[in-house]
Amino acid sequence: MPVRQVQVYEKILKANDYVAQQNRQLFDRAKVTVVGLLGGPGSGKTSLLERTLEKLSGEGQKAAVLVGDLATARDAERLGRFEVEAVQLTTGGACHLEAQQVHEALQGMDLEDLDFLFIENVGNLVCPASYDLGEHARVVLLSVPEGDDKVAKYPSIVRRAQALVLNKVDLLGAMDFDEERVWNDARALNPDMRFLRLSCRTGEGLDAWLAYLDELRTGAASA
Repeated sequence: MPVRQVQVYEKILKANDYVAQQNRQLFDRAKVTVVGLLGGPGSGKTSLLERTLEKLSGEGQKAAVLVGDLATARDAERLGRFEVEAVQLTTGGACHLEAQQVHEALQGMDLEDLDFLFIENVGNLVCPASYDLGEHARVVLLSVPEGDDKVAKYPSIVRRAQALVLNKVDLLGAMDFDEERVWNDARALNPDMRFLRLSCRTGEGLDAWLAYLDELRTGAASA
């Protein structure tokens, strides 16, 4: 009698996708725009959120953040100083967030009072690619110090993203980094994605980033 193999991983992903769809329905009903931030450790996800929250607050827009980490609540503490709700999701060793974790965190949030919800995933360029959280857009951050080969090495996360942000461009002149290689690799994988370049330290490119968020907000509001 043949052995029946249960595809456990596929079942996990299907269950995750079901909850992600529930999350998306919650977001759509509340008319809140949800952006997922993905990237390796040190790519600048939290720094970008700091600059973003500062700008949005100055424009009178309300935002909240879910922060995924293996341990500690340090990133949530950094973001909490902007007087936004910042919820730490500690995975206890898991290399990604899952839709159920997000769903549980949403229970205590007033989504209808928000313009934006940002989900900062665990610092990883592999596992988060497979897990839909219900976000309206996925943004992948790469930084100049990480090297110009990351897009080609981690294609799955780029294929499933709506935007690619190259951060720390103020370091381009000081490092051996081929920016054109990054964009060419990304276009080959995902020609429809948006490409942005910025520096959280100097502020270069932040206006373009905020304009992109405004486009997402307008699109989500009209969906």
